[in-house]
Amino acid sequence: MLEIKQIEPKSTFEIRHKLLRPMQTLEECKYEFDDHPDTFHAGAYVDHKLVSIASFSKESHPEIPGTNQYRLRGMATLPDFRGRKAGSSVLFYAESVLKKKNVDVWWCNARESVSGYYEKQGCQTMGDTFKIDPIGPHKLMYKIL
Repeated sequence: MLEIKQIEPKSTFEIRHKLLRPMQTLEECKYEFDDHPDTFHAGAYVDHKLVSIASFSKESHPEIPGTNQYRLRGMATLPDFRGRKAGSSVLFYAESVLKKKNVDVWWCNARESVSGYYEKQGCQTMGDTFKIDPIGPHKLMYKIL
């Protein structure tokens, strides 16, 4: 059974390290906004095991429409749990939190390899592909709520 809930920032570090930033130390997987009062972290659990994560912080992008924006960073789902609605359930949960905060839009710098996933979640692409070292090509994507 899938359980979605808000989680502590430190709960995200292991999955961030394993899937998103294996070239960094576990401590380097802590984002500067993790402990900010406006930030929240969501996670999906299967049998009490954390399998999918996402972090949202209040941050505006000047090219994206909307006055109350949040940024998604560090979204990842363990490979064995992909295709089982863990990630989309985390996004659905996060969007309900964002709507309660009267957020207009959330955005992210999506890895090009997963941009199709975000499109399926209702996101739009803005601009050209760009590179973030040492991770690789990304696309600016956003979703109006």
